[in-house]
Amino acid sequence: MAQRSLTAWFTLPGLREKAPPTPAEAASFDALLPKLGYLSKAEVKRVREAYKFADEAHLGQKRATGEPYITHPIAVAGICAEWRLDAQALMAALMHDVVEDCGVSKVELIEKFDATTADLVDGLTKLDKLQFSTKEESQAESFRKMLLAMARDLRVILIKLADRLHNMRTMGAMAPHKARRIARETFDIYAPIAHRLGLNQTFRELEDLSFQYFHPWRYAALSKAVAKARGNRRDLVSRIEGEIRAAYAKASLRVEVQGREKTVYSIYKKMHEKGLMSFAQVSDIFGFRILTEEPLQCYTALGVLHQLYKPQAGRFKDYIANPKDNGYQSLHTTLMGPLATPLEFQLRTEGMHQIAEQGVAAHWIYKSRGKQASALIAQQANARWLQSLIDIQDETRDANEFLEHVKIDLFPDSIYVFTPKSKIMALPKGATPVDFAYAIHSDVGDHCVAAQVNGEAVPLRAELKSGDIVEIVTAPGASPNPAWLSFVRTGRARSKIRHFLKDLEQEESRELGEKMLAQAMRVEGLGLPSLELDDAAAPIWHELATWAGAASTEQLLMDIGAGRKIAAIIAKKLARLMAEQGQKPDALALTLGRFTEAPISAASITIDGSEGASVQLASCCRPIPGDEVRGYLGRGEGLVVHTCDCQVGKRLYLRDSEHWIRVEWAEELTRSFEAGITLLLANGKGVLAQVAQAVAQAEADITHIAMGDDAPLSDAAETAEMNLLIAVRDRLHLADVLRVLRRAPAVQRVSRAKAHA
Repeated sequence: MAQRSLTAWFTLPGLREKAPPTPAEAASFDALLPKLGYLSKAEVKRVREAYKFADEAHLGQKRATGEPYITHPIAVAGICAEWRLDAQALMAALMHDVVEDCGVSKVELIEKFDATTADLVDGLTKLDKLQFSTKEESQAESFRKMLLAMARDLRVILIKLADRLHNMRTMGAMAPHKARRIARETFDIYAPIAHRLGLNQTFRELEDLSFQYFHPWRYAALSKAVAKARGNRRDLVSRIEGEIRAAYAKASLRVEVQGREKTVYSIYKKMHEKGLMSFAQVSDIFGFRILTEEPLQCYTALGVLHQLYKPQAGRFKDYIANPKDNGYQSLHTTLMGPLATPLEFQLRTEGMHQIAEQGVAAHWIYKSRGKQASALIAQQANARWLQSLIDIQDETRDANEFLEHVKIDLFPDSIYVFTPKSKIMALPKGATPVDFAYAIHSDVGDHCVAAQVNGEAVPLRAELKSGDIVEIVTAPGASPNPAWLSFVRTGRARSKIRHFLKDLEQEESRELGEKMLAQAMRVEGLGLPSLELDDAAAPIWHELATWAGAASTEQLLMDIGAGRKIAAIIAKKLARLMAEQGQKPDALALTLGRFTEAPISAASITIDGSEGASVQLASCCRPIPGDEVRGYLGRGEGLVVHTCDCQVGKRLYLRDSEHWIRVEWAEELTRSFEAGITLLLANGKGVLAQVAQAVAQAEADITHIAMGDDAPLSDAAETAEMNLLIAVRDRLHLADVLRVLRRAPAVQRVSRAKAHA
């Protein structure tokens, strides 16, 4: 293997050695032609046709720098050509702005070029023509479209990254506030995507350029310090280079030695993380890369280095045996060099190096060289994440929520854990057994009840560590817990849990809506028509849903259950539709159905505690069985039940009486209910124990304790107020609890908590 000199070892990615082309040269196809040597003549001809089309479409348009706009698409296509992308991708890169900026339609692109190229351009097009309520929603929807297009065809995101990279390189002419906004967006979204896909060279440059624009003074100061240090340490670097080469020559090991320099932003991040106040305190801004021919030689080369310099404990990582999620493979080690200087080394093969720098783009680079099999490593490593984008989209229609899930997965610092059958799985740092369960399969996650790590039971929120052997215990009747959302780390787990809870809530709302509509129809003297799709009543339901502005009958029932539509109004319309088909109300049912108190809606609901999220007991008055109650159909909140003497409920009733409905308690109840009580206690030892003992004696449970005014019991106060939430069966049970509490020596006064207006 040929040895390379380290004379340019400090060159940063993206630094141009040749003078920049003139505007006329940059706007010409000749600026791109030298990079297209890997394409056939027919493919070059097609790319030239795309250039002509884009040039005509952008005629007269200028960039902020004053250059013809076409210089930007040419530069983007040039970056894609460096990645050896195919002709269709280069054509899409040249025309990536013609739909958005020039009014060209997708149909026109299909007719003039081909459907695949048109799809690539469409995936790159923002959604400015649609109306969104906020700029953030528009941006989130644009990212959602782009990422889903990426999941179908990776070339979309590669072109988009090339587009963003060139924009960042030429952002000097832009207004500072706009440059900062674009830099922040790049840093938060595009740089992590580049990292996630293994395009580390692009990632480093995007990160560095973003830092330059949102912290220009810090960037300038650190750049100056790095340049100065580069000159001061040149002799030391030459000495280390000589020692390394001599050691490998002595071991008869053919390697390539490369120097590398940390980017300005990575130096800043290290200073920030370690609390360093001065650049002089940063000792490891330089490092070396050792390239070998075979993977086994990486380990041999590592042994040579460890014989030459002393390794630092805990600073070795083997990413060859355990590749990162994005396909990255290398050995990392930190050694103490001459003058006690820490030296970072990366050891990898040439193939690993190509994938480490270009990630998924290495697929096309290798393909053009006839080594396609070697190039699939990064592509396969990202396949699961790309598929997860589709899974998350299927469960998350909201663009902001989709972007939130994706952001979670854009930071791939991984741990490596094992299944009981020794299959290795990569998860983000901080992942829990629930993340592990969903990574195996959705059904495993949904029915997870417990976990064992290394043979010992652990909580489901426990953080996993590399090397852990994880076993998930499932139960057929188990379901996701909303509390899991507070600790899961993967977007897949989060979206699956939210999807399950949303489906559950919708099902409960649908059942409640059907129940409410059936009761409202009894007031009209009619029964509810069959909901079977193939039944004769299907046309009536379709017409009713259309009249109500619902997408389907199911959606209409969910809207009624969630309080977005009033059952009595829907029932009157349904009764008219049934009358048109000759169905008349039953006289007896009509008389009984209308025997009610006005103006509360004649429909009523019977609750037994099993209704779930669609029926809520108001926290202001905490109704329990035996209380006289009524329900408020809030807009999108479902049914909220208040006691009739609740001051908050009375105020709502005066303001919005039409949204109230009769509520009754069922004879058979399925659970206990929380009631609030307030106690005035004589301060002293054992007060809490007395209260707890009294509640237990009355066969009730304390679910929450709080001191009045958020103050703890103290020796200085003679009395203290305590607020309890206790679980009781009904009003009679609550009366028993209050009676027992009054007999406790420390209790001076006890009463049920009341809501205030």
